[in-house]
Parts: sequence; C-alpha cells; structure tokens
Amino acid sequence: MKFKFDANQDYQLKAIEAVTRLFEGHKFVSSDFGFEMGGLPAVPNRLEISEAFLLDNLKKVQQANGIPADSELKYIEGEIQTASGLQVVRFPNFSVEMETGTGKTYVYLRTLLELNKQYGFLKFIIVVPSVAIREGVLKTLKITERHFRELYHNQPYRYYEYQSESLSQVRQFSLSNQVEIMVMTIDSFNKDSNVINQATDRLQGETPIYLIQATRPILILDEPQNMESDIARAALARLNPLFTLRYSATHRNLYNLVYRLTPAQAYQEGLVKRIEVASVIEENNYNHIFVQLEEIRVQKSRISAKVKVHKQMANGTVKEATVTVKPGDNLKDKTGRQEYESFVVEEINPGTNTIVFSNGVELKTGEAKGDNREAIFRAQIAYTIEQHFRTQRRLRDKGIKVLSLFFIDRVESYLSPDGIIRRLFVEEFNRLKVKYREWKDVDPEAVQGSYFSEYKTEKSMENDKAAFDLIMRDKERLLSFSEPTCFIFSHSALREGWDNPNVFIICTLNQTASNIKKRQEIGRGVRLAVNQEGERMRDEQVNILTVVANESYKDYVSKLQTEYMEEYGPGDVPPPPPDARKKGIARLRKEYMLTPEFKELWEKIKHKTRYAVKVDTKRLIDDCVKELDKAVIRSPQIVIQKAQVDMIDENNIQARYIGGGAAEDLSGRYPLPNIVEWIKDETKLTRPTILEILRRTKQKDAAVKNPHEFATTVIRIIKEKLADHLVNGIQYTKIEDCYLMELFQDIEKNQQYLIPAEKSIYDHVVYDSDVERQFAEGLESRKDVKLYVKLPSWFKVSTPVGEYNPDWAIVVEEVNQFGEVTNKLHLVRETKGTSNRSELTPQERRKVDCGEKHFEALGVNYKVVASIDELLP
Repeated sequence: MKFKFDANQDYQLKAIEAVTRLFEGHKFVSSDFGFEMGGLPAVPNRLEISEAFLLDNLKKVQQANGIPADSELKYIEGEIQTASGLQVVRFPNFSVEMETGTGKTYVYLRTLLELNKQYGFLKFIIVVPSVAIREGVLKTLKITERHFRELYHNQPYRYYEYQSESLSQVRQFSLSNQVEIMVMTIDSFNKDSNVINQATDRLQGETPIYLIQATRPILILDEPQNMESDIARAALARLNPLFTLRYSATHRNLYNLVYRLTPAQAYQEGLVKRIEVASVIEENNYNHIFVQLEEIRVQKSRISAKVKVHKQMANGTVKEATVTVKPGDNLKDKTGRQEYESFVVEEINPGTNTIVFSNGVELKTGEAKGDNREAIFRAQIAYTIEQHFRTQRRLRDKGIKVLSLFFIDRVESYLSPDGIIRRLFVEEFNRLKVKYREWKDVDPEAVQGSYFSEYKTEKSMENDKAAFDLIMRDKERLLSFSEPTCFIFSHSALREGWDNPNVFIICTLNQTASNIKKRQEIGRGVRLAVNQEGERMRDEQVNILTVVANESYKDYVSKLQTEYMEEYGPGDVPPPPPDARKKGIARLRKEYMLTPEFKELWEKIKHKTRYAVKVDTKRLIDDCVKELDKAVIRSPQIVIQKAQVDMIDENNIQARYIGGGAAEDLSGRYPLPNIVEWIKDETKLTRPTILEILRRTKQKDAAVKNPHEFATTVIRIIKEKLADHLVNGIQYTKIEDCYLMELFQDIEKNQQYLIPAEKSIYDHVVYDSDVERQFAEGLESRKDVKLYVKLPSWFKVSTPVGEYNPDWAIVVEEVNQFGEVTNKLHLVRETKGTSNRSELTPQERRKVDCGEKHFEALGVNYKVVASIDELLP
C-alpha cells in the first residue's frame, strides 16, 4: 500500500497560504554562507521585513480568515547562552488551529516547502513533546516525500531525527545551503545536561546548540500546548529561532492565530469520521457500597470534595447521586444509609488529588470503590470485539482493514502475565469468534499489539521493537490484510500525535479518571479511512468511529460538548455524537419507487452530465487588474530596531526592544526575475493573458521595486479570480449515463438522526443537521408535497472544485382555488443555514453554483433554501 495525497484540498491550501502571506513584501533571500552568532560559520535564515510590515500582514491574513485582528505581535523572550556570551533573544509566534484528523502534519510540511519556494528560508526544526509524535512526523515525512518532490519539481530537501550520538547532523544543518528539516523532542534540548548543550570533541570543541543558534531556525511546534512551561519556553528560546509556527487542534494559548478549522467545520465538510458512543455502565445495583471521588475543590478558606455514592431518597428508593463533603463528614449522614457508617472523611488533599476515609479507603480523583470493575471491563471488551468483527465483515469487500484501539490506565493490567485486561480479551475473543466463521481459527494472541509510555526511550523500545515499529513506523503494513494485528492497547502515550485512519472503535478501559480529554481520545480515530490502495474513502456510511466508554452516554457526550464549548463557544460546536447502542434503519419502500410520481421524478434527475469550462478571458483580466490595482505592495527596506540595554548585575546585561523603523529603502536593487514564467507555472494561464494583466495594471513600478512580492500578489489574485470564473463559466451537457434505481438500499443510522416519514421513499429520513431535520418535518406537513427523497451520498454532481452531493429531490403539486391540480413541480433543494449564497464559504458557494447549472441542463428547478418557507420557486 502507498498512501495517496490530494494536493488541492481547499482548507489545507488556505492554512498554507495563511502562513506564507505573513511574509508578503519579504524578498527572496539567497543562501549565503557567513559567520553568524559568536562568529560561527553557518548558512542562516534571514528575516528582512519590519515588525510593522509583519503586523500589517498578520491583520490582513486574520481578516481574510474571519479571525479577530491582533493589535500586536506575540513574542517569546529569553536570555540565552551563546558562543559570544549571554544574549536576550525575542521571536514572534503564529498559530494554526486544525481539527485532529484533517492533515495538520501534511499542512505544516508543505508550508515549510512553500516558505522556501517563496522566500528562500532553509533551516527548519520540528519540535515535538513526545516520542510518539516524533515517530508520526517522521512517518509522514517518509510517505509524503514522493508527493512533495513531484509537487515542488524535485526541490532537494533533507529530513532526519536529531540524535545525540550523531552530531555531524548538527554541522550539516548549520552549513548546508539546501532545505534542512530536523525533528527533535523537547526533552532532547531542555536541560543543561543534554548532549546538545555541552561542548564536545566530536565537533572540535564546539557546543552543538551554538551551531543551531547561528542558523536562526524556523521552529514548527507540533502540539505546542505541551510545551508551555517556563522550562520549555526557555528551551525554545535557546534555539534562537527566527519565528515559530504552532500547530494544534487544542491550543492552550493562541499566539497570533492566522487560521482556524473548527470541529464543526470539519464535521460539516465531511473531513472527519462521524462519532457514536456506546456506554457500558452498572445500573440498578445498590447491593454494595459504592464511592467515587469526582473532584476536589479549593476555595479561599475551605476544601471540599464531590463524591458519587448510592443515596437513599425521600421516597425510600436508592439512586446514584453526588454529594459534597468536607473533612469530618460521615457518608452515612450524606447518604441516609447505615452501610456507609465507617466512611468518615479524614483528609482531602488537593496536592495529591486524593481523599482518605477513617476506614483506610483512599481514592484518587476518578477512582471508585465498590464498582464491579471486572464485569464492566468484560462487557466493554466483548462489545468492542464483536463490533470489530461486524465492522470488518461489512468493510472487507471495500478493501478496508479495521483497527480497534483500547485505552487503559494501568500498564500492568495488560502487560502482567495475569493482567485483567489481557485475560478478559483472550476469554471474550475465544467466546465470540465461533459466531464469525472468518475468525474461528484466529489465535487472540496473534491479533494484539501494544504501545505504552514505558517505550519513551530508545533503550526501552527494544523491549518490544517489533510492536513499536508496526504501530508507530509502519502504518502501511498495519493496514494490510496480510498483517494480523488489529487490536491495539495503549494509554496516554498515544493521546496526541499518533492516529491511524482505520481506527473504527476506541474502547476506554480507564480505572481512574483519565487526564486525556475526550477530544484527544477520539482524535486517534477521526481521520477518514483508506482502502488497500491507499485511497481516502469519502463514504459517510463507512466513516463512523465508535467510542466504547465506561461511563453513561449522557455523561460522555456532555463532557465532550463542554470541551468544544470551552474552546469555541456555542456557535461552532459539532452536533453531539449519537448513542451507538441505539441503531436504526431507514428502510426503502420499494412500492413508493414504483409509483408514477417517483418514476417521473427519477427520470428527470437521474442523468449525469459532462461539463465544459468557458472562461471569459477579457472579464478575468478586468477582474484581476482591478484587484491588483487595489493591492498594497510595499517596498523592501532595511529596518533599524532599537533596544534598551540594562545592567542586571556586575556580570550580566539585558537588552529590551523599545522601537525601531525603516532606515533605507531597497526598492529596485534586486534583479528582475522572469515574472511571466513564474506566474504561468503557478496559475496555468497563457502567456498573452498574463502579459495583458501586467500591461494594464497600475502597479508596474512595484514589479521593479519589489519583484518577489509583486509576483506572489499577482499569483494569489489570479488563483482567487480564476476559481470564481471557472464556476461562472461552466456549462453542463446531459449525457446518456445515469444513476440506477437499484443503487437505493436500506440505510443504517443511529436513531438520533432518523425521523419517521410518510412521504419519503424511505420510512425514515436521515438528517445531518437541525436545518435538515426542520426541513424534512416541513415537507411532511405540507399538503402540496406529494413525495420526496433525501438524495444518498452516492448521488454526486461533478464540479471543477470537487464532487457535490445535493440534498433533496421533491415532487410538488400546485392546485387552484377549487382544489384541482394545475401543475406538477420536480424540485431539487439544497438546505443551508442561509439562503444568501454570499454568506456561504467560497467552496460551498462554488459547489451550489455548479449544482444549479447541472440541474438547469436537466430541466429541473434548483434552489438553496434555509427553511421550508422557501420551498417553491
């Protein structure tokens, strides 16, 4: 298997452009050898753009991406030891937020290649917080290498993992005049004792980090929320970066956010799997004492704890309830049950997150006493195994291998010879496999693989190198049917940085409260699945992730939604995942398909079309010139930055930036590149068209003053305008090829997303949003609507910007004042949150514009609507 990559995904291109546009106005810097910090030889990155320009660019990028503009650049400062002594360094930071599973690593790797292509930057260090993330980055570098070399015309670049025993890499990084990509864990350079921070004979007495400092590397921080401590920030400053780019789905601090792809956007665009939750909990068993520590609260003069217990209610019944306790409280009084008499709160310790009772019971936050742990674990494991068997049977013909991931807290529960989780897995696997002929001869030991934090160091990885290599380094083999491993056991070691597109079930066997957020857990499996050819599957019936949780469905979903709300507010939260145990089926009513109404509707809409694009060259030129004339293309400058130097003590000084400005205009001092060929290669426009744009623009002087920014601005404007013109100039022609009725099948969906239907060809309607649900209810309530169908995901219209799946096909009968049918309408309707197309994203707008022209070629009325009131033409 070889993974295949799509170079034209709109949301990824926007994330890349958001970073590259930060440096518009920056000339292309040639790779000159020189003597840098401390007189060390190096080929460094150079930032030759003023702070004012950079801030202005930042505001423009934020405005273009709908992000509130920052009033200042966010810097990290630090005093560092260099080859020439103590120095204060200061570098700007920029953040990109992308939902897990949408190609964050691909985006930042392609971004650094773009930064080299557009501005000449050469030295990049990808800093990661863990071995797991490091291995994921190195794997992505490997599998994207051929793709990037084709995309960037074999631009040479080297990538490698920093290794303290191979310091020649550091010298190569410093002296090379081509793109260098070094991947480092934060732990490899955040302590004075690290090899990188010590002089060594292997580098002729040089200190390795001084060589890195001299290159002014650009840092890419992967999951930077794990590198926010004072120690981590000081370590990052020690690298003397030019600037840092921070990529995560869950930033703790946003430093100059330039692009955001939220969970709701990823969900709505079908960029990630849908999520469903199956909960396994103990209910209605109050025959034993149950105590669980939920949280500890520290107030000004009071410490208290919330404890979940079995409480006797006023009507005599016993229910699970949460009570608040303080030192000295007796749970007998809180619960009304004599069984709790020995549970007197002796100590509540916020430092260790524990509560101690007088009978010796001690609980950590999340830990429980008295629950039937083994029974719950067994039920979770059994459900996961059977769900795995069923999912694999359903997807095998599509060439998709299914993986299941178990999260556990205690390593010994799996690794110990008598570990409860390993034992239960073997027992349940052997019990269930007899029901599935394709599994009946499979040994449960052969299908297991594991990765735990004990493998943090290279030395300990050797303990289980084969499993580590398979899970962390060889995704292709893991996804092959020839490799038996398909059940993976881990814990927080895989909470970030690792994922696999074919994880379809995640089982959380947590014995105590996990510090893994729900979003981090589900992030291991939300990426869209791939088949044996390495192709992404876009079918929403395939891309479903099931979470098997040992808490109630209601609690799990509530916590997940709370995490989204805290991050994004109520306006940009995806719909709550449904309950996996409440499956439903929208059954096809074949008798409805035989009615004259449906046959006539289907005859109208079933045909496919072929499109041709006719671009009005004159209008394209006019639009490009108009936009180009408004663009601000600034002059390159030499900038002076002023710093105040303070004496800290008799041995140390400190410099603080206090201002600066342009000192000399460098306009016209650079050789004029072949701008026409450059633009032609990037936009695919003809040479005469480009020459006409350049001839007519008022910005001719800018081409001489700052040729690089002029060219990149022209390219950006042409691409934006050309995308609109392709859609505006598209023409569809009806062809004989068509969709067959036989493609309609029953649809399995969670009950949460099914509503009963009388007028649809299905007995239930499947909806994906509140807008769709309300529209379906409106169709059912209108007397003039005779029949409708929610068009399945296989019903697609081809467009220049990707395939488009319209929403609804509807038959409406118009009647006169006497109730007589006067006209029959065949309609196709697209439901959106707004019917104003200018409020849609550019990609959404372009697709519905193409959809309208497709159905126009078929003679079918098409419309974008926000409610049932807008149904009629």
